[in-house]
Amino acid sequence: MSFQAYLDTVQTQTGKTVADFRILAAEKGLSKHGEVLKWLKAEFELGHGHATAVAGALLKPDAFKTPRADKVDAVFSGKKAMWRPLYEALLETVQGFGEDVDIAPTESYVSLLRGSKKFAIVQPGAGRLDLGIKRKGTEATQRFEAAGNWNSMVTHRVRITELAGVDAEVVEWLRAAYQGGD
Repeated sequence: MSFQAYLDTVQTQTGKTVADFRILAAEKGLSKHGEVLKWLKAEFELGHGHATAVAGALLKPDAFKTPRADKVDAVFSGKKAMWRPLYEALLETVQGFGEDVDIAPTESYVSLLRGSKKFAIVQPGAGRLDLGIKRKGTEATQRFEAAGNWNSMVTHRVRITELAGVDAEVVEWLRAAYQGGD
């Protein structure tokens, strides 16, 4: 689901726009992401993704106006730049799965989408690239560990420390996540 789709769904469900939520949050003195998230979930019964989208729009309205290419550049900047070639190769591979593959960069990672559904994320660090894969119902392995608290939007995590780390097994996991549509 795209960022705007989250906001549209919230408006449909609650009858409130981001501007309405901004006023209500200000009246309550809410200015931190965690407290806004908690409030939106409790008072408006929003799910985590929807509440996160509204909180982001409230607290960082300009962040969602940055062009995608600039966001990807920011994710792979500084010490994380070494992982850019691997990301580009990985993206080219998953785009071969179908014409509906898209990306949604955030401040710290890039989501891989099939249409509007996330099936994986790519998060570079200074010393490794974390690849999160969404495969509900699939047992974790030593290599494809349970994502746990690392990122609740995916089910598995593989830590890649060298460019050769994206091998046929990783591609098959990504293909299965893409085809799964969870």
